[in-house]
Amino acid sequence: MPRTVRRSDRPAVPPDGLLSLLDTRTTIDQETEAADHVGREPTSNTERRSGVLGGVRRPVAARERSRVVRWWRLWRTRRPRTFNDKVRYKMLRDHRPLMVTFADKLAVREHVAALAGPDALPRLLHVLDQPRDLVDAALPPDYVLKPTHGSGVAVIVSAQAEVVSRLPDVRHAWGYHHVRPEMAPVEHLVALGESWLSQLYGQGPNREWAYGHVPRRLLVEELLTDAGGRIPDDYKFFVFHGTCRYVQVDRGRFDRRTQDFYTRTWEHLALSGGNPWAVPEIPEPVRLQGMLDLAEQLAEGTDFVRVDLYDLPRGIVFGELSSFPAGGDSPFEPESFNLEFGGHWTPPRRYR
Repeated sequence: MPRTVRRSDRPAVPPDGLLSLLDTRTTIDQETEAADHVGREPTSNTERRSGVLGGVRRPVAARERSRVVRWWRLWRTRRPRTFNDKVRYKMLRDHRPLMVTFADKLAVREHVAALAGPDALPRLLHVLDQPRDLVDAALPPDYVLKPTHGSGVAVIVSAQAEVVSRLPDVRHAWGYHHVRPEMAPVEHLVALGESWLSQLYGQGPNREWAYGHVPRRLLVEELLTDAGGRIPDDYKFFVFHGTCRYVQVDRGRFDRRTQDFYTRTWEHLALSGGNPWAVPEIPEPVRLQGMLDLAEQLAEGTDFVRVDLYDLPRGIVFGELSSFPAGGDSPFEPESFNLEFGGHWTPPRRYR
């Protein structure tokens, strides 16, 4: 009598033809992701087909709406081990409204204020539904302009910028730019804002989906500076299940940028994320424990989030919350740290 094959007995692999198709899509994905995260112009044919060109994101590629591609990625990430594996796992499965709140640069302010109080936030100067509203907005000499629905993008205006710094062409608008007030004409800012609001950040429902649910607006915030009037160090706290395990410190974003990683007890890690280490080594912040406490407080209710903070003369100030750092493509050198970071994280089978 023939044996009945139960669903659990069947091999959990796609058909050969589908594997071939999806392997091709994987190559396109990898090249596109690399171009997106370093902000360069794609150089291969697959990058050009993927919809990223010259720093401008075209309408979401078909694969990022495809149910077949989604199914393939769910299958590939079903047993995640490394940090990047688990970011991709979470990105595909965690569709709680909290992820949209974290991604929304305006809504997250209410979330942070409710947990830590309004003093933990940069001062908000304007919320603009239309970039053209910048023309009538009262702008101080120093400020930050950014969209609500993305990451890795802002115009910083201050007298501390390099004399030669200029705003980018609209075709290359997505990124960080630091310019002097006289080099930030409002019409150029309007054009940049229109470009930002026309773009979908996160590449669509099969990638960093939460950004696609954020209302697109522009924010004008106060410029945060350190005691010397410079752009402050950016402290990024990797919080797993309510406990911070690692701290990333980015220094000199616009001038000889460095990047270092530390344990929560401020032991320097022999880890590179692509930028050189600071020399001399960055000393332990006086308010380290306060930043750890705030980061863990803001991470309540989720299995992982990266909490970005600034240690300023006035106190600790919030930067952003990142649920899907680098879209699951963070560089680790050596690669063993990818596994070490992931070892602190046990994503749930289902997010509720």
